[in-house]
Amino acid sequence: MQIRWVGIDLGKTPFHLVALSAAGKVLLRKKFTRKQLITFTANLQTCLIGMEACSGAHFLGCALREQGHEVKLIPAQFVKPFVKSNKNDFLDADAIAEAVDRQNLRFVPIKTDDQLDLQALHRVRDRLIARRTAVINQLRAFLLERGMTLAKTPAKLKVAMSEILEDADSNLTPRMRNLVSLLWSEWKDLEQQIVAMNAEVEQIASSDPACQRLRQIPGIGPLLATAIVAAIGNGSAFHKRREFASWLGLVRSA
Repeated sequence: MQIRWVGIDLGKTPFHLVALSAAGKVLLRKKFTRKQLITFTANLQTCLIGMEACSGAHFLGCALREQGHEVKLIPAQFVKPFVKSNKNDFLDADAIAEAVDRQNLRFVPIKTDDQLDLQALHRVRDRLIARRTAVINQLRAFLLERGMTLAKTPAKLKVAMSEILEDADSNLTPRMRNLVSLLWSEWKDLEQQIVAMNAEVEQIASSDPACQRLRQIPGIGPLLATAIVAAIGNGSAFHKRREFASWLGLVRSA
């Protein structure tokens, strides 16, 4: 019997595949490694393949599309209603195979390498900012324990750091002075990395045509423009302007 739809449940190492006929009957259940899966699908008749939109899905989606398959990525929350029983990998793949043929679902476009790079840039930048905040908070707490109360703004703490470290009469033991110096160096290193990433984002936002168009919208700067392009590409996932406006409102309020 001819395979009509395929659902693949992605994992770090194992991949679970369920193939359905046009009547919805399960024709195949198999477990593969990534290499085995790509070899298997290369010899499979062209069909519709669904996967959850998660880590690794965009790479595999591109590989399957190059083999001639139609590939759709489904948000995880849209797959959950199709799971029939207690969760396991084959049941998840079965649910994906059933969901992929639904015409009223919103699918996730497969991201290009440029989009994935831009998304990674934003995520690394966010992590560096969070780490910088943690370093500042730890510095402030250590100094407070030694009776040094400083203004809340990072800028004022930054100005005071050199004086604190150079003041031999400050209430800092040699060990604490070394720790504060270490945190101060880490802060400056993080600041340089964040500045470099901000400059890279600005350069991308200034040169990319899609970002340039988005920046014409009031309230959208380089960070939001590049984040939107990384997330949705050309916007083909949205059928109406109202859908995009609703999504954009959620992003800006997050």
